[in-house]
Amino acid sequence: MSKPGWKSIPIGAVILNPGNTIKVKTAGWRTFRPVIDHEKCRKCLLCWIYCPEGVIKIVEKDGKIERLEIDYDHCKGCGICAEECPVKAIKMVEEVA
Repeated sequence: MSKPGWKSIPIGAVILNPGNTIKVKTAGWRTFRPVIDHEKCRKCLLCWIYCPEGVIKIVEKDGKIERLEIDYDHCKGCGICAEECPVKAIKMVEEVA
């Protein structure tokens, strides 16, 4: 019985099926969650830019940004959004089961 050669081994660190984490809720181990104070939020979108998971969603109304929302199913609670917010409109609060 022959073993497969090196050419048949898939390339490492390659995402063969992009967007596959959309199907899986990945926030089960989070200990803190970001909460947006919509009164303080200037909608500068720095949190949206810096979020490594892309979980901050822009809600528009009549072509203008109405508010930002967080997809808690996929947010891992890293706190980067809260750290980058220039007006501290995002607060990290302890996750409650």
